[in-house]
Amino acid sequence: MIGASLSGVTFISIPGTVGTQSMSYMQLVLGYLLGYWVIMGVLLPLYYRLNLTSIYAYLQQRFGFWSHRTGASFFLLSRTIGSSFRLYLVAMVLDRFVFSAWGVPFWLTVVVTIVLIWLYTFRSGIKTIIWTDTLQTFFLIGAVLLSIGIIGQELELDLNGLVKTVADSPRSQWFFWDWESPQYFWKMFFSGAFITIVMTGLDQDMMQKNLSCRSLADAQKNMFWFSLVLVAVNLLFMSLGVLLFAYAETKGIAIPKSTDELFPMLALQHFAPIAGFTFIIGLIAAAYSSADSALAALTTSFCVDFLGFTPQKGDVRTRMKVHVGMSVVLGLQILLFHSLHNDALITQLFKVAGYTYGPLLGLFAFGLFTRRKVKDGWVPVVAVLSPLICYILQLNSKTWLGGYTFGFELLILNGALTFGGLWLLRLPKTEEIEKR
Repeated sequence: MIGASLSGVTFISIPGTVGTQSMSYMQLVLGYLLGYWVIMGVLLPLYYRLNLTSIYAYLQQRFGFWSHRTGASFFLLSRTIGSSFRLYLVAMVLDRFVFSAWGVPFWLTVVVTIVLIWLYTFRSGIKTIIWTDTLQTFFLIGAVLLSIGIIGQELELDLNGLVKTVADSPRSQWFFWDWESPQYFWKMFFSGAFITIVMTGLDQDMMQKNLSCRSLADAQKNMFWFSLVLVAVNLLFMSLGVLLFAYAETKGIAIPKSTDELFPMLALQHFAPIAGFTFIIGLIAAAYSSADSALAALTTSFCVDFLGFTPQKGDVRTRMKVHVGMSVVLGLQILLFHSLHNDALITQLFKVAGYTYGPLLGLFAFGLFTRRKVKDGWVPVVAVLSPLICYILQLNSKTWLGGYTFGFELLILNGALTFGGLWLLRLPKTEEIEKR
C-alpha cells in the first residue's frame, strides 16, 4: 500500500514543493487520516458485504447501467491521467540525467519502461504486485534515508543537527491560516480527507489490494496501520525537501527554476556516486510500485465493468489485448505530457483528480447516504457538467468570490455538485431502495 501510494511524483515533487509552499503539504497528510478512517468504517464493510471484484459494480446495483459505466469511465480517465503523470516524471528524469548522455531518445525510454511493467503485471496480476511493491517500497524508503544521511555527512551534521536544521528552517512551517490562500489549513485538511476517500476508497487500484485480504477485519487492520505509517513517510519526504534546499544554499548551488529537478540534480551531479545510484533505484521503485498496480487495475476495471468478466469467467486472450491497449494508452499520454510539462506536478496531479474523481465522490455519497433511486440515463450528463462548472468557478473565483482562490477543496465542491445533480434526478419516494 505504501509503495502504491508513493509514486515518482511523490519521490521528486513533494520535496520540491518545500521551496514554494514550505511544509504546508503536511496539512493535507493530516486530512488523509480522517479519510482512511472513513474508508475503514464505511466503504470496506460495503465492499466485503457485496463481495465485489470491481468496486464500481456497486453503482450498477444501486442505480443502474449508466451509473455503473459512468463511475468506471471516470476511474479509467482518472487513473490513466494520474499514472501517466507519475511515469512521465520518472521518464523525464531518466532521460535528462541518465539516458540522454547515451543518445537514447525520450520515446524509447518510455517504451522500455512500459514494456517492463507490462511483462510482470500480465503474468501474475495482483499476486505479483503485492510482493514486488513490498520490495520496491524498501528501496524507495532506503533511498530517502540514504540521501538524508549523505546530506548530514556533507554538512557535518549528526541526527540531532539534521532535526534542528529542519525545525529551524523557515521552510518548515506546517500551518497556514490565511483563508484566501490555497494553503489555508482547513481547506487542505478536509481536502486531504476527501482526496483519500476518492483516490483510495473509490479507486479500484488501491482497493483491490485491500479486497485481497482474507477478511474485513484484516483489511481494516491493514488500512489502520497503513494510514499511520503514511503520515510518517510523508514527513520524511518533507524533511528531505528542507534539507535539500539547505544543502544547496550552503554550497552555493543555484536552485533550478523547476523545483522538481532539485533532488535529481543534487543526487546525480553533486552527491557521492552511491547517492546517484540509490536515487535511480528509488525513483524506479517508486514509479513501478504505483504504475504496475495501476495497469493491473485498469485492465481489471475494463474487463469487469465494460466486458462483463467475472472472477470465474473471462477470455484470457481478450484480457491480454486489454492489457496491451492500456499500456499503449499510458505510453501515448506520457509522450503528450512531455510536450506540456509544467511545474509542481504534484499540484497538477491533484487538480486533475479534483475534476475526474469528483463525480465518483458524488455518486458513492448519494448511494450511501440516501435511499432514493435516480433517473439513471441522465447520470452521465450530471457527471460531465459538475467538473465543467468547477472549472469555470476556478477560473473566475477571484472576481466572483472576493479574492477567494480554490485549492484542493475543488474536489469537495465537485462531489457536492454531482450529489446535488443526482438529487434533482431523484425518483419519487415510492422508488426508494430497500434499507439494507
